[in-house]
Amino acid sequence: MTAGAIVMMVAAMVVLWGGLAAAIVNIVRFQGEEPADSGRDL
Repeated sequence: MTAGAIVMMVAAMVVLWGGLAAAIVNIVRFQGEEPADSGRDL
């Protein structure tokens, strides 16, 4: 593998795993109530 391919692969992994980690932290730290009219009619 070339150095450019490795750098791009590492950058993509950092973006994906970083986004997943940020989403999990955001969900865990959420303290508020869900609005009554959230539109979740399942």
